[in-house]
Amino acid sequence: MITQERRESGQSINIPALRDEARNLESIIRIGKNGLTDSVIAEIVSQLKKKRLIKLKLLKAFLEGKDKKETAKEIAEKTKSVLVQQVGFVVVLYWPRKGD
Repeated sequence: MITQERRESGQSINIPALRDEARNLESIIRIGKNGLTDSVIAEIVSQLKKKRLIKLKLLKAFLEGKDKKETAKEIAEKTKSVLVQQVGFVVVLYWPRKGD
């Protein structure tokens, strides 16, 4: 089995384990035509701090003319989270920090 790990803040992150865990999650935030506003980013960060692993749904109205993978990376950067997975219109993010 191939193990893929990333290091964030001196912490090892097991991406395959997080992908497995994310399979049972429902998308809790949908990003639509208004895009990545400050309030959407704040809500994503708030949910990440509460749950540490969340699933987002990118609606077609938001993605019009945008690359899905680049958009997923942008969301992870803006929220200071780890991009675990992007499949189709679904993005999984992980918050590796404790006490934030």
